[in-house]
Amino acid sequence: MALEKKYLEDSSLCKVTFSLSKEIAKLAKTVHLVGEFNDWDEKATPMKQLKDGSFSVTLDLERGREYQFRYLIDHKIWENDWNADKYALTHFGDCDNSVVVV
Repeated sequence: MALEKKYLEDSSLCKVTFSLSKEIAKLAKTVHLVGEFNDWDEKATPMKQLKDGSFSVTLDLERGREYQFRYLIDHKIWENDWNADKYALTHFGDCDNSVVVV
């Protein structure tokens, strides 16, 4: 898992690539990126499976903000990005969300 950030010159946006490794995804058929940037819509941001078995997606996010997010594997297993910039306790109080700072 990794977060790759590419800050665009003369832009208020940052291209952020979210990746979930094959080891974490295991035999997943689908992985979705779910977070504040898509109103926690579990179907809005599907990730593409790469040849090596990992999953990836790139989003343009507004700079100067923090976004909470998680990965949803096969519509039932939630996974954090353990290389996130930081973590935040969910409002449910039972787990943390990953946080990307751009």
